[in-house]
Amino acid sequence: MEVVVASALGMCFGVKDAIELAAGLAREGPVTILGALVHNPQVVADLAAAGASTAHGPDDLPAAAPVAGDRARVLVTAHGAAASLKARLAGRGFDVRDATCPLVDRAHRAAARLAAEGRHVVVVGRADHVEVRGLVGDLPDATVLESEADLERLAGRPRLGVLAQTTEALDRVLALVARIRERFPRADVAFADTVCQPTKDRQLAVAALVLQVDAVVVVGGPESNNTHKLVARVHALGRPAWRVGSAAELRPEWLRRCRRVGLTAGTSTPDAVIDEVRRALEALPACPAATLAPAPATEAAEAGAA
Repeated sequence: MEVVVASALGMCFGVKDAIELAAGLAREGPVTILGALVHNPQVVADLAAAGASTAHGPDDLPAAAPVAGDRARVLVTAHGAAASLKARLAGRGFDVRDATCPLVDRAHRAAARLAAEGRHVVVVGRADHVEVRGLVGDLPDATVLESEADLERLAGRPRLGVLAQTTEALDRVLALVARIRERFPRADVAFADTVCQPTKDRQLAVAALVLQVDAVVVVGGPESNNTHKLVARVHALGRPAWRVGSAAELRPEWLRRCRRVGLTAGTSTPDAVIDEVRRALEALPACPAATLAPAPATEAAEAGAA
């Protein structure tokens, strides 16, 4: 099988910096990560093996007893957290360290600026995602917009400030902003583009990739929003796509009618996992005369819901 690799894929600088910080803290002594540092199971497993424990939420943290004479250390993940949550943890006696991606921090500042202007803050993204919970956590009133079905929740708001989860697809965000302005023409709507550049780069790269291949394999964890958006992007451009977390999840029957397959990966996916999947794809037989295979309904539905 011929494999064409996307021009931009895999780990972004924010993820790499967060992993480096967590690994360094683990080498120094006990540290508890508040949630999954990044949405990739291999990375989480590696950090656990290095000695970094994980708490699913603030209520799961141990008592902040001294560790070797110092306060117990808690690490905020790359997805960020509300400033009020960090303050509560510090008030409980924890030594709070922060691995928030700078581009997520930029989104936090944008939300605060829009709120300070007296606007009702609207975040385009997944309401259950840790990044979005952090973005709205310090706002007394905000709306998370997951789809057009949520537009009616904005009725009666004279001033709106719209931003996005950093891993959203920019074209989808812009389409929703246009629908807000169309639906509420009298509202004063301000938009802050907070989709991060690595996400934009990978979305543009996969759009170019689909022109060269019969199908696309996207490597990333099941909880990774930007990975699911890459799958959805490929489907929207008329090519089948499948998300896998590792080479073990590949199913040869997906690609039995393909001659050339594209490969991309979400921003939390380690290079070693991408290389493993690439080698597994190259070992598959290629169809001499490619006929596009349909995308499986289960993966299409998963991508659409992400």
